[in-house]
Amino acid sequence: MKLIAGKTVLVMIDIQGKLFNVIHDKSSLLENAQKLVKAMRVLSVPIILTEQNPRGLGSTLPELTQLMPEVKAVSKFCFSCCQNADFERELSRFNRKQVLLCGIEAHVCVHQTALDLLSRGYEVQIVTDVLSSRIQSNKEVALARMQTEGAKLTVTEMAIFELLGSADSPLFKEILKVIK
Repeated sequence: MKLIAGKTVLVMIDIQGKLFNVIHDKSSLLENAQKLVKAMRVLSVPIILTEQNPRGLGSTLPELTQLMPEVKAVSKFCFSCCQNADFERELSRFNRKQVLLCGIEAHVCVHQTALDLLSRGYEVQIVTDVLSSRIQSNKEVALARMQTEGAKLTVTEMAIFELLGSADSPLFKEILKVIK
């Protein structure tokens, strides 16, 4: 499945203060998450943001929310985003069947969301460099399981350039500014 900007939505799961502080390779995750958000805005790909128990785990990192001030996070307590009615409404509002999925923790909320999306007929790509867990091996097992279940793996730049499609695009120069 090739990503198409008009058919794709980015779902960014639970990149929140207290959780982020204990995540493996967090600086790389944040840098790539920022690039991804900036690129989605250039490419007009909608973003859904979620927060697991925000009172307990804090809100989404300000380094991300400042890049998308109009996006209001969906608050949840269930691990799979698909078990939350507000998330379901937001996802159906965009009417897109390709989902770029990223966030934390890979082996809990991201994994369960991916499985539910796949079972509902969505095409799911996991942005592996905007994905982590507290323990690296948990991420690795989650990636293997999601891939076995039908999710495809990608990285930030791969997804961005796939969505862009061509260096002829009028958005190419803007995307280069995001990547560099």
